[in-house]
Amino acid sequence: MKKLLIILFVGLGYSSFAQLADSALANNVTIHKDYRLAVLTRKEFEVNTAILKMKASTVKGFRLMVLNTSDKNYAFKVRAELLQKFPEQKPYMWFANPYIRIKFGNFRTKEEAQVYQKEISQMLDGATIYLIPEMIEVKPGKDFDPDAKSN
Repeated sequence: MKKLLIILFVGLGYSSFAQLADSALANNVTIHKDYRLAVLTRKEFEVNTAILKMKASTVKGFRLMVLNTSDKNYAFKVRAELLQKFPEQKPYMWFANPYIRIKFGNFRTKEEAQVYQKEISQMLDGATIYLIPEMIEVKPGKDFDPDAKSN
């Protein structure tokens, strides 16, 4: 019984001493911050923001089905005209045997797409241009905030 009491008192005394030693050390610790860490953190933030701005995200929107033909020369002619007349939009051209298809634009609203639909129809001598709901590419603008990005 005496041994148990001695062990108990020694244990309590040691834990009290350890707590005193920890609090004494905590009051005397000095941390020196290297200024280069702040510079490095800022640079990493700028690089990550630039990468996110360059990366295109996709949203629901609309594209125009401009052409579905097997005439390769005509398809390239139409694509060149679209690039020249509407440099702010992007034509998407692909080969689906035996046809070449061209979709055009990244439009968020039907109204925006319909303006181009009329112009392209006139450019192609009244051809029927179809409005297609599709996932479109959207690049972030100048006021992009990477912290507000939900993805």
